[in-house]
Order: sequence, then structure tokens, then C-alpha cells
Amino acid sequence: MTPTAVPAGAAQASPSQTLSRGIRALEILAAAETPLTIAELADAMGVHRSVAYRILRTLEDHSLLVRDDAGRVQPGPGLAVLARGVARNLQTAALPELTQLANALTMSAFVAVWDRDDCVTLVTVDPRHTGAAIVQHPGSRHPISAGAPGIAIQSAYSEAEWHTAAPGIPYRPEAGTARQLGFAASHDEVIAGVSSVAVPVRVPAGRPAALAVVYIRAAQNPDEIAAALMASAARIEAQLG
Repeated sequence: MTPTAVPAGAAQASPSQTLSRGIRALEILAAAETPLTIAELADAMGVHRSVAYRILRTLEDHSLLVRDDAGRVQPGPGLAVLARGVARNLQTAALPELTQLANALTMSAFVAVWDRDDCVTLVTVDPRHTGAAIVQHPGSRHPISAGAPGIAIQSAYSEAEWHTAAPGIPYRPEAGTARQLGFAASHDEVIAGVSSVAVPVRVPAGRPAALAVVYIRAAQNPDEIAAALMASAARIEAQLG
């Protein structure tokens, strides 16, 4: 019997269900506040426990997750190794500035990048000696059109340039204002009761990123925060060349 020919590229177009499930498992674990049991993870993935167990064994072999003494699973050190390779130059240039900003402003400072329809936190630094900071976890995401970091990224483009770069994603009017001012500010958009100020960071041969802080609004002056962010962004861009 002659086998049926498979068109070239058909196999490439077919996604790997196992790989997709493994990535989904990592996403769920990264978002969880506490370690999960295998049963809890299986429920979150929508698969049978035996399927989840096979996937977890493979991820465990690569140190992408670990199990505690009670058998619950959580992200492993292998993820940190992978994360260091993401936008390595940007992370290296940004970390000293994030540390200085976080401690000088007593706010969580972070870099966010554009991923499809979302704005994703790449790296964050929390201030020392304070319990009042808003934690911005690496890997957290929200729509690119919501919040100061997304607006700041949009502001690196004119409206016409944005429609070309991101067809179907609205260009917020605030991005035009931020383009003139050099910074974006938002309140109560991504996290209830939380404010954010962000500035764009131009990345050579890459999409722009955003340098941002989050805080609970009180007596802070957004203009003063923005001035500190813009100075840091300029130094990051100089490091990136």
C-alpha cells in the first residue's frame, strides 16, 4: 500500500499538543501564588492527572519545575537560566537603573516588552527596606493598550507607524500625548487603585520597551517620577548603543 503523500509544510503547521501543554503548565505555575499539587495543576490545564504527571516528569528532568517535600510543584531554577537569555542586553543595561529607581523612589521598577497583543514584564526590582511596594512579577502581562507601560511603548510610534506595526490594535489618544511629553501615566487601569508612570526605551533593531514604576498614588508628583525615568531610559539606550 502506497503511503499518502503529506504536503510539504503540513507537519510544520501542525502544533505539538504535548509541547503546548508543557508550556501551559509552566504559565500556570508561574502565575500561581503558592506551589500546586499535581491534581490542582491537572485541573487548571484541563487534562487527566496521568497526562499532567507525564508532562511534569519531563519538565522536572530539565529543572523547569521542582517538587517540594509534600510533592507540590513550582517553577524551577531552569526557568531562571532561560529567562536570562531573553533580551539579555536590555536586561543587563536596565538592572542597575532599575535598582537605583526602586530605592530612590521607593517603588517597584520594571522593564516591560511588547509581545503580540500584550505588554509583558521582563525584569523587575523591588525597593529595599519597605513593605509598601507594589510587586510587579516578571512574566505578568496585560493588554498593550492598557496602562502606562503599553501607552509608552505605543508612544514610540506615530499613529500611522503603529497601525502598520500592529494592525488591529487601537492606538490610544494618550499615546500621542505621551509622545509629546516623553512619558505616560495611568491610574486604576491594570491593577485597581494602582498608578504607573512609564517611558519608552528604544532598542536597536528591535521593538521599543518601556521603563516603568508602579505605586499607590498619594503625594507623588508624576512629572518628577517621569524625569527620573527619562534620565534612566537615556542611560539604558546609551548602553544599548
